[in-house]
Amino acid sequence: MSAVWSLSGGKRTSREQPNSVAIDPHETLAKLTCYTVPSTPRRSSLPLKIRAPTIDELSGLSDLCFRSKAVWGYDEDFMKACRGELSFEPRDLEMTLIAVAEHGGEPIGVAQVKVVNDEADLLKLFVEPSALRSGTGKALLVWAIDVAKKLGATRLTIDADPDAAPFYRRMGAYDVGQAPSGSVPGRMLPKLAMNLCPAD
Repeated sequence: MSAVWSLSGGKRTSREQPNSVAIDPHETLAKLTCYTVPSTPRRSSLPLKIRAPTIDELSGLSDLCFRSKAVWGYDEDFMKACRGELSFEPRDLEMTLIAVAEHGGEPIGVAQVKVVNDEADLLKLFVEPSALRSGTGKALLVWAIDVAKKLGATRLTIDADPDAAPFYRRMGAYDVGQAPSGSVPGRMLPKLAMNLCPAD
């Protein structure tokens, strides 16, 4: 599967998670409506090929996730704690769906989705720091939504980094609470969701 989409990325906000989330006047509507992939996505600033990874690429893709996470300015100890959660294992190719965004023959982004019954989880979505705000993140999110719908999911959930949460909200996700970090005990992350329209 290959496609080329260009959707602009988001800018970072404070890494600290606020105690409360301001109510968006459109939040109720978002919860009742479903996300629809545009029939004609806007052209990307980068020509992208979305494809499956090979097992030999998993180590390099893990390093890509690590570099992307580090963009938010986390310290060395924090990044070490996140290394496992940011890494891919061979079994991930069998248990989850993974897509690589490639430009010029090189991976510049990666996304991972797990679908169980009608619920999909966006486990990873990372973009090479040099490719941020190029549309790569949005292209990978569109891929994740599309593949989740085709497998029968009606909702996509996202345990987002606080800095990445605004990007998902702009894409139509809404807050459903908080989720514990899989890497740092006691740290809570914004939990977001997107309702998915049935696949065509």
